[in-house]
Amino acid sequence: MNDSFILLLELGLISLFVAGIPVAVLSYQRKWGNFQRLNWALVFLTFDLIIFGAFTRLSNSGLGCPDWPGCYGTSNPFTALTEIRLAEAADPNGPVTIIKAWIEMIHRYIAMSLGALILVQLFFAVRQRHTLSKHAVYASLGLLFLVCLQGAFGAWTVTLKLQPIIVTGHLILAMIFFGALVWYAQQPWPQWQWQRARNQAIFPMQLIVLSLIILSIQIFLGAWVSTNYAVLACPDFPLCTGLWMPPMDWQGGFTFWREAGQGNNGTYLTAATLVTIHWVHRCFAVLVFIILSWVAWRGHQLGRGHQLPLRIWASVLFLIVLLQVFTGISNVIFQWPLIAALLHTAGAAGLVFCLVRMSYWASWSPRRLRLVTTA
Repeated sequence: MNDSFILLLELGLISLFVAGIPVAVLSYQRKWGNFQRLNWALVFLTFDLIIFGAFTRLSNSGLGCPDWPGCYGTSNPFTALTEIRLAEAADPNGPVTIIKAWIEMIHRYIAMSLGALILVQLFFAVRQRHTLSKHAVYASLGLLFLVCLQGAFGAWTVTLKLQPIIVTGHLILAMIFFGALVWYAQQPWPQWQWQRARNQAIFPMQLIVLSLIILSIQIFLGAWVSTNYAVLACPDFPLCTGLWMPPMDWQGGFTFWREAGQGNNGTYLTAATLVTIHWVHRCFAVLVFIILSWVAWRGHQLGRGHQLPLRIWASVLFLIVLLQVFTGISNVIFQWPLIAALLHTAGAAGLVFCLVRMSYWASWSPRRLRLVTTA
């Protein structure tokens, strides 16, 4: 057997071990079938991956192992210890250290375990297609495509040396994949007895879609701030460098295909460029706050007397919006502390989760909503 095959075999075994952890955690849910446990385990694992991916980026561990998918051609930093120490000795302040290598590889282990569980999900969907319906198979194939695309972005993140647009796209795809998994997990497939009687729709789906689009733009802008290290470009709040409208560099700020820390002409990013990136994210946050707060209020009102779960998720949505405001301001005032940055990323994923969960009680049809409201 050649070295590449052994590497892939070892990584596969490690990913299967990691994948079994969330499945074991959810095994106590006796009222759930195996397929449902698997789907919610995927949701749990993806949320963890998003947070750990943020930790990998914020701890500057993205190049802790400068090759892919292994670490210096091996499956773990233990067997690559000699190469890691040589790289660390050559550049003590560089991206490669033993700790960073482990952080990066743990991130990859979680990602690979996610891919393994998606394959298991597809197997279950195909095997039980007559019970679950063919739509479960098609949706599972879509999830497999997304996780493969996400894996490609993970590889490009390393091979293209943390290029901002690739890292940003990696996070956006993770959020899309996470939202799709939540939607899949909450579907009332015929096999699931606890969801056999679908709740009546009392919320307009158009509001959910609008909210998700606005939130996606804000997540992109936030990731663009983080990957360009523009969080501290405005060191004060609510002003930016003491001004309501500081000098801007729109072209430089939103030139997407370029090296990390550089403009399209190879020079370093200017202060005005970083301020532009930061200021746009901060201003757009006001719009997001207004829209999501209104959606949360609307869901809370419509759920009164009809659906308590909808009211609960609407309330949680508003609480996470407030958390996002608090952690966003904390990142500026306290100079980008790690805990605030991680909570900010977790909050973004939490907002996606709440909006997709609220979609369970939503409908595209105004007539159907009117009939439920007047019932």
